[in-house]
Amino acid sequence: MPGMWDCHGHFFGVRTAALGTYFTDALPLRAARAAKDAETALQAGFTSVREAGGLGVHLARAVAEGTIVGPTIYAPGAILSTTGGHGDLHTIPLDWVHSLTERSGELCLCDGVPACIQAVRAQLRLGAKVIKICASGGVMSELDDPIHQQFRADELRAIVETAAMADRCVMAHCHGKPGIMAALEAGVRTIEHGTYLDDEACAAMVELDAVLVPTRYIVAQLTKAGTSSGMSAENARKLYEIADTHLNAIARAHAAGVRIAVGTDIFQSGRDMPVGWGQNGGELPLLVEAGLSALDVIEAATANGPATLGPQAPQAGQLLTGWDADVITVDTDPDHGHQRPRRPTPDHRRVEARRTRQERAGRLNASPPHPGGAAGAGGSIPPLPTLFCPYVGELRTLSGVKDSAQRRAAARVRAECSSARPRRR
Repeated sequence: MPGMWDCHGHFFGVRTAALGTYFTDALPLRAARAAKDAETALQAGFTSVREAGGLGVHLARAVAEGTIVGPTIYAPGAILSTTGGHGDLHTIPLDWVHSLTERSGELCLCDGVPACIQAVRAQLRLGAKVIKICASGGVMSELDDPIHQQFRADELRAIVETAAMADRCVMAHCHGKPGIMAALEAGVRTIEHGTYLDDEACAAMVELDAVLVPTRYIVAQLTKAGTSSGMSAENARKLYEIADTHLNAIARAHAAGVRIAVGTDIFQSGRDMPVGWGQNGGELPLLVEAGLSALDVIEAATANGPATLGPQAPQAGQLLTGWDADVITVDTDPDHGHQRPRRPTPDHRRVEARRTRQERAGRLNASPPHPGGAAGAGGSIPPLPTLFCPYVGELRTLSGVKDSAQRRAAARVRAECSSARPRRR
């Protein structure tokens, strides 16, 4: 099947939900963790990540040049926020927050049209493939209300228009309807979270062909973890208030025909964390709970991913002639979770790719089930694959595969990939 997409995650390199660790954990330490997180995401079967703010804009270059192993990363650079908005750190002195922008470029506070234009251009200068904004208040920020709109309409238009001049689209963190409607009117491409979507907002998304990235996983996981995750009592209160509304909004959007793409909002380093990288597949069964079918979820995790990038969308997410050879193999039929899992048999899934995205190797791993993964979803969707082969380009290694039948199946994948690659002269 096509490699999966996580269209909302953060390479922050932190191990707690208390985001003040931006300042207590050294940047090189967080970068080292994030590099491992990228590899972990790839080994979880996610060959593409649209980051939602963090260190991803720098990791993307390291992956592309082959320095580290990871998925293809499409990153926005800094998260753009109003002062006091969701992208601000309310318990930290304001000048410290501004210094974070200068030191690591993960947050950027901008107020007024000129500052918003300059902020977008600064991210483009870093190589951003998409622009991320906070159009409403949030849960993990202390002093704002998730329902309240934050950027003004003229600021939103300035951001979208400046991004569009460079063929970039805008992704907008939005919980409340005022922020959702203002973002859609300004031309934002994707709505992240969408907690208070109603019928009018869903109809507007369908009309504009906007994409919803609901990120149910972080809501489910942090609701279970509570303040033990490191989030404050106020964060937990807001999370519990929106949890059921958020699930209903996903169901409403799906019933209305809104296009949905998989995103987790994962931001922690380590699979042992409540929302750690490597657990990305945990979003899939939660979308089934919201009313999507298994095929709907597969589409949300593959074909709909590139749509979140607008003009920057690659030819990926589907197995089509001439498209990127971006493929994983799984040990069960993802559309028939009730069937007995089986070893990969890729002979009938030939990919006649005429080009590949990057000249880098993937790895074939026999991985243990991921904590918080799709296993135990009542059969609605199969467990996360315990054997998969993520690669983009040539498959060179078969490390970790001991069963001879699995080796033969993997060798067939390698042969098909090699025959599809353009010959070098």
